Amino acid sequence: MSSPDAPTKVISDFEAKLDQADKAVAQFEADDRTALATIKGVLRRHPTLIPAAVLLLSYLCFGFVAFALDHGSFFRGVVLSTILQQMTIVGLVALAQTLVILTAGIELSVGEILVFSALVMANLAVNTDNPEAGGLPVPLAILAGIGIGTLMGLFNGFLVTKIKLPPFIVTLGTLSIFRSLKLAYSGSESVRNVDITAQAPSLLFFGQGFKIGSATVTFGMIALLLLAAVVWYALNRTAWGRHVHAIGDDPDAAMLSGIKVDKVLISVYAAAGAICGFAAWVSIGRIGSVSPIAFGDINLASITAVVIGGTSLFGGRGSVVGAILGAIIVQLFTTGLSVAARVDDYWQTFAAGCLVIVAVALDQYLRRASK
Repeated sequence: MSSPDAPTKVISDFEAKLDQADKAVAQFEADDRTALATIKGVLRRHPTLIPAAVLLLSYLCFGFVAFALDHGSFFRGVVLSTILQQMTIVGLVALAQTLVILTAGIELSVGEILVFSALVMANLAVNTDNPEAGGLPVPLAILAGIGIGTLMGLFNGFLVTKIKLPPFIVTLGTLSIFRSLKLAYSGSESVRNVDITAQAPSLLFFGQGFKIGSATVTFGMIALLLLAAVVWYALNRTAWGRHVHAIGDDPDAAMLSGIKVDKVLISVYAAAGAICGFAAWVSIGRIGSVSPIAFGDINLASITAVVIGGTSLFGGRGSVVGAILGAIIVQLFTTGLSVAARVDDYWQTFAAGCLVIVAVALDQYLRRASK
């Protein structure tokens, strides 16, 4: 005959086991949240891990697609060097874009600054023997082109800081202004390769290079790496770089801490313009000529590269290395879809748009995770 306390004991044992199960579930959820938080923290501290992983996976995927469709090997040195050569200009402009986006701004006129600077540079250089036509010695022509780019950047910075207009509106307006000035200056005419080769061959310097096996390394690629190192040092090892990050985080707090916000912002836009002016010289060597309608989509490409590289559109957080990796990813998708998958051009544009959306969504997710 069972004891009267038996049912009570069974219920107590069941409740104890249930309590243990609840604690185990709670501990599992806590450990899971801790692991997820750790991953998010690592990604925030090392934002270049994401584009590096995307780059590696994309490269392997396109190689597999090319093999599966019998479109040849995508892992050849010539294919990789082609991708790196074609991303050089986007990479340079992405450096300029990174500086501006770090301050929570945006630069929509970078493409027009680049092309206008290239037109000024080339037109002055090819007329070097005709001062009456506005010709200058090649070194002075190069400095004039970079100077024009710097002045355009200064103009943008002035409007943002002194007139207190949003960077998006300012650069959207100057995009149209610079485009009109560019067409008026050039008369909608290109500077031909034959004229540059005959009158100013040194403008083509960055298109030259040397062979490493089947791959070609151009001086433009080396210039990109050197300039990226300079920008990285300026942002991470100087007071100016700390001020740029501080303004992107909170401009009001930066001003209260003694940072001259307007002065720093103007210098950022001027530096971005100067980088675009230098990119103009590299672009002449890369293409061999200058067209007033060239680089029509480089604004989107540079923003895509910067965002994919881990730079937050809300400012304060970014990576120069990530911007370069992002530029490679953009060009990898374009080349991969063309060479490996052999799809139409509009799918390449489709892929670029998807990359922007995914990158911004990831940035938003990481920002929410840090709160």
